[in-house]
Amino acid sequence: MLKLAVIGGLFVLAGLCEIGGGYLIWGWIRESKPLAWALLGAAVLALYGVVAALQPIIEFGRVYAAYGGIFIALALAWGILVDGFRPDRYDILGALLAVIGVFVMVAPPRD
Repeated sequence: MLKLAVIGGLFVLAGLCEIGGGYLIWGWIRESKPLAWALLGAAVLALYGVVAALQPIIEFGRVYAAYGGIFIALALAWGILVDGFRPDRYDILGALLAVIGVFVMVAPPRD
């Protein structure tokens, strides 16, 4: 159970780094924020790569595939909390299905 908590925590931290870094670059390009936003965004995106590599799951493909499901849910949550986005039922259903897929990929014990 602790291993799943570590995996989940690293997925969430990686997601926040990727979304946060992307958001900073988005602000620089689309909202005329200062160049410092883009530079900070690039650093946070680099940190995302480091955090993702800390996963105890040894298969690169499985880590990134499972992370994709977490990213979907986090991106919707970010939109709600930061941008006031209101997802519809299809957004919520899609995120739920993606997160279920993550559990199917990550939770079973493997040799």
